Amino acid sequence: MTPAENVGDENNAYQQLSPDDILNAVEALGYPCDGRLLALNSYENRVYQVGLEDTSPVVVKFYRPGRWTDDAIREELEFTQKLAELEIPVIEPLKDEAGEVLHRHGPFRLSVYPCRGGRPPDLENPEHLEQMGRFLARIHNLGETSDFKHRPTLDMDSFGTRARAYLLDAGFLPEDLTEAYSTVSQHLLDGIARRLDEVKAARHIRLHGDCHPGNILWRDDGPHIVDFDDARMGPAIQDLWMFLSGDRMQMTVALSDLLEGYTQFRDFDPRELHLMEALRTLRMMHYAAWLARRWQDPAFPRAFPWFNTNRYWEEHILSLKEQMAALDEPALVWN
Repeated sequence: MTPAENVGDENNAYQQLSPDDILNAVEALGYPCDGRLLALNSYENRVYQVGLEDTSPVVVKFYRPGRWTDDAIREELEFTQKLAELEIPVIEPLKDEAGEVLHRHGPFRLSVYPCRGGRPPDLENPEHLEQMGRFLARIHNLGETSDFKHRPTLDMDSFGTRARAYLLDAGFLPEDLTEAYSTVSQHLLDGIARRLDEVKAARHIRLHGDCHPGNILWRDDGPHIVDFDDARMGPAIQDLWMFLSGDRMQMTVALSDLLEGYTQFRDFDPRELHLMEALRTLRMMHYAAWLARRWQDPAFPRAFPWFNTNRYWEEHILSLKEQMAALDEPALVWN
């Protein structure tokens, strides 16, 4: 790991990133900035829309120091580029004159993207779900051709076991709720382990990894898929289940629409449906621990003022108890 990959405290590193630093970094890559700068909705990294003279703005992403190695970031960017070459609608990074897409400015690593607008997909629109299914299948077709070598795998240890241990060890939980969290989270991990054991044959492929409606920009020509920062190895269902919402009947209908498009380009293993609630639970546990790990980053208390309150932890534990019941329910059925 180079010094730039491990600069300072990763929770406070962005305090070194001033507006002038951002504009200077973009101008150093040959983009004539006009002084306009807009912070976009990103917290793990820092992402800005930067106005340019006489042309459309660009989006610049500053990677959180210490989170990923250069090799891991390059795998993300190369995966996105290969998807774009296949005419899959992703927002790929812009190359400099040397063909490079990962850049450095001081202690920071960054990439630059064209600016694209859009709206979230309509999850009640069957055509939107079918279209998403088609594009996700094509992403997965490329994803299965090789493995990530420098990026992680979605598993119970990293998303569940370590998340639970961090919250219990770091003192975030109120004293009167610690035992309740400890008990319910351990029961959930036991249930998740059983589900994972039932579907041992689920194939792990390269995924988007965090494919939720907020990472889809819907335009007149269809979806544009953004933010591959959490790309990792895992089962295909991880990129599908977050488009299913509502009660069991509503999710079944949405699943049918999504897989109607998906199976036009790729087979789907219905055994993976048994992983849905396990993956949902792991995401919930991981999200709470992520907020806790980042709480010393000044941007997080401003953006998530409701976190780390008694009410938050009470509601989180209640949601986890509801997941205990969900894990015991039969999987959705795809006809």
